Amino acid sequence: MGAQLHRILRTAIIRGELVPGQAISEIEMSKRFSISRQPVREAFIKLGEERLIEVMPQRGTYVRKISVKEVLDARHLREIIELSIVREVTEKHDASLIKTLRQLIAQQQKVKPGDSRSFLALDEELHRTLALHAGRELAWRVTESIKAQMDRVRFLTFDFATPMPQLVGEHAKIVDAIESGDAELAAQRMQSHLRAILTSLPLIAERYPEHFVDE
Repeated sequence: MGAQLHRILRTAIIRGELVPGQAISEIEMSKRFSISRQPVREAFIKLGEERLIEVMPQRGTYVRKISVKEVLDARHLREIIELSIVREVTEKHDASLIKTLRQLIAQQQKVKPGDSRSFLALDEELHRTLALHAGRELAWRVTESIKAQMDRVRFLTFDFATPMPQLVGEHAKIVDAIESGDAELAAQRMQSHLRAILTSLPLIAERYPEHFVDE
């Protein structure tokens, strides 16, 4: 139950359902989910390790505000991993992969404006598909872990910084490069795609200062 609760709370923090700075407690969560405090404690420990919550002695436990530095660090590591992955899959030149990626893009195009949950789930599935096709399951697990802070930013201002049609177009250009067999072009387009947050993050932090810390 601890692992399941961890996933529920992690998702709630990423989606902004539990907002930065919000107080949470083991007793509260134990009552809300009708479980003992032990699995809640286990979930809190994991969330603390992921730097999604923080325990402040004598004051309580709070959802951590978003660290600009951690978002930038996560983006840096993600770029290293995903550029390597996209080069690998391009060199394999697998037609079945291209078909799957095109299907995911077609689904993304059908998402209604403002439906952040559906779009970001399909976005994640596209990146996950690339990683698993390259046989990089561990790399994807690492990516999933480190990009939690990036995802918090994306849910906070979905469609504010980078419009959904633009993101779909970027995905399509990456797949075009993969299909052409040009590994360096695919890597360049993936890099450009992942670096968009460098421009949008300062704007988002300025718009929602109460959700961010500069450390």
